[in-house]
Amino acid sequence: MKAHLDLKSVCAIGLSVLGLSLSACGGGGESGPPQPPPPAPPEYADKHMPEGYWTDAAVIEEGQKIFTGQQNIDVNCASCHGKDGKPVKAGARDFRNTEHMKLFSDSQWFWRVSEGVSGTKMKAWKSKLSEDEIWKVIAFEASFGLKGQKYDPEKKAWVPAN
Repeated sequence: MKAHLDLKSVCAIGLSVLGLSLSACGGGGESGPPQPPPPAPPEYADKHMPEGYWTDAAVIEEGQKIFTGQQNIDVNCASCHGKDGKPVKAGARDFRNTEHMKLFSDSQWFWRVSEGVSGTKMKAWKSKLSEDEIWKVIAFEASFGLKGQKYDPEKKAWVPAN
């Protein structure tokens, strides 16, 4: 019986230490500025948004139709990311967060939509969407947190789209 009590004590102490550790780290949530994502792999590193897509209203409208499942019933980004970029499912990227959106190049966004994101529920869409459709979705997604901006591959930065 004494061994049983000792095991309980050890477990209680262990849980207490774990709880204190987590509370000291902000409960496991993000703290500080968002961290940059890994670079796109070589097969995606040179892919960039087609010229004019960032600000083309027709492209963005078609991207919205793809994003919300109106164009292809097998694809509905809004079911996780919300129609307005505000996530409706836990873990989905918030496309309204400009600071976080700017951490990704257009190549990185294209890679993530095409191949999915390992360790998350974000699946690969390259079997359901053409490259052009993926770019249109990205142009629409950018309208939430990066409106009026485009990615400049030469400067490796987001710049005004004008």
